[in-house]
Amino acid sequence: MGGLLARLILSLWWPSSVESIIKKSNNKSVTAESAKVRQLLPPFLRAHAVKNYIGDMDYELRQHLEEYWTGHDQVEVCPFVAKYTFALAVKLLLGVRDATELEKLAKPFVEAAGGIIAVPINIPGTRFNRGVKASKRIREVINGIIAQRRKDLADGTADPSQNLLSHMIVEVDKRNQDTKNAPTTDGDMSSDLLGLLIGGYDTINTTVVFIMMMLVDYPNVYQEVLKEQMEIAKEKSSGELLNWDDLRKMKYSWNVACEVLRMRPPTVGAFRVAKTDFTYGGFTIPKGWKLHYLPHYTQRNHEFFPNPDKFDPSRFEGAGPAPYTFVPFGGGARMCPGNEYARAEILVFMYNIITRYNWERLIPDEKVVIDPLPRPVHGLPIKLIPHKTQA
Repeated sequence: MGGLLARLILSLWWPSSVESIIKKSNNKSVTAESAKVRQLLPPFLRAHAVKNYIGDMDYELRQHLEEYWTGHDQVEVCPFVAKYTFALAVKLLLGVRDATELEKLAKPFVEAAGGIIAVPINIPGTRFNRGVKASKRIREVINGIIAQRRKDLADGTADPSQNLLSHMIVEVDKRNQDTKNAPTTDGDMSSDLLGLLIGGYDTINTTVVFIMMMLVDYPNVYQEVLKEQMEIAKEKSSGELLNWDDLRKMKYSWNVACEVLRMRPPTVGAFRVAKTDFTYGGFTIPKGWKLHYLPHYTQRNHEFFPNPDKFDPSRFEGAGPAPYTFVPFGGGARMCPGNEYARAEILVFMYNIITRYNWERLIPDEKVVIDPLPRPVHGLPIKLIPHKTQA
């Protein structure tokens, strides 16, 4: 179903668990408010803006690897990658670098993310209940950050264009002057930011983990990625950070990442509601019915991807897959606004980890569970094998 047709007969909808975790003031709907949030994102998440983040991404990752990976023979990939991706998002999007503030957000964040697509039974002990409580704690912390940032903006010690949070405060305050609109509260902003953090965290964290898993399982692919990344490293002076031109050279590496995204999409899919009766694939969908689409339906379809269970990065050479068959970030007007941010962070990670290490699985047959996103059941413990000479 094409993007234009889909927009004519379908509208965005989120399950009640999402509405409860990303809670709005005065019973505002997350679904109804999402368009307002998307209008604020382009200055910070489009390609021209992401270019400015690459050096920071590279620097922060080098610091992370030095602290948590260097000198260790073995690491558990999942928690370390999660720690890095969350901290980076908070630093770049919220402008928060204080370790104490990061820790206040990090502790409840995993529970909030885990409850967002959970069975909405709000009784003590359930994943949903823990998620609701955790999201409340996170919003309280972000509310405090917003209040302080507003003061900093007023006295000139913060720049409105410095990060998404500062920009959001300025734009929302302007919009609130229009009395025709229901005002957006600081609580609404904190919920919006929580939603953005969860979305980016899941996508990047899951993808990086499975890139590392696939590169172990396909050593020939690892060697090709290593060759490409070492060519880039040779052109860099000692300590020189990555830039946009470097990422543009990582064509094979991105093909590998795309094939991982195809086989292990880091998303629970898209949720829609029918605006009118329509027929699709021989089925009649009545107006008001809810729809849930999973990327697996096209990304594992042999009609679009021959031998779909084979890991084959060459699928993405040239023109690549047909439109709307490869949709890890969605498609059309509702494509994830953070797709360029995710691409940059994934490639920066691939460069740094591959120019430093090879690795082996410590549990060769480690199972993968879907809960609700794919993850290695033991967190992907690996043995690190540093290169004799590193970039």
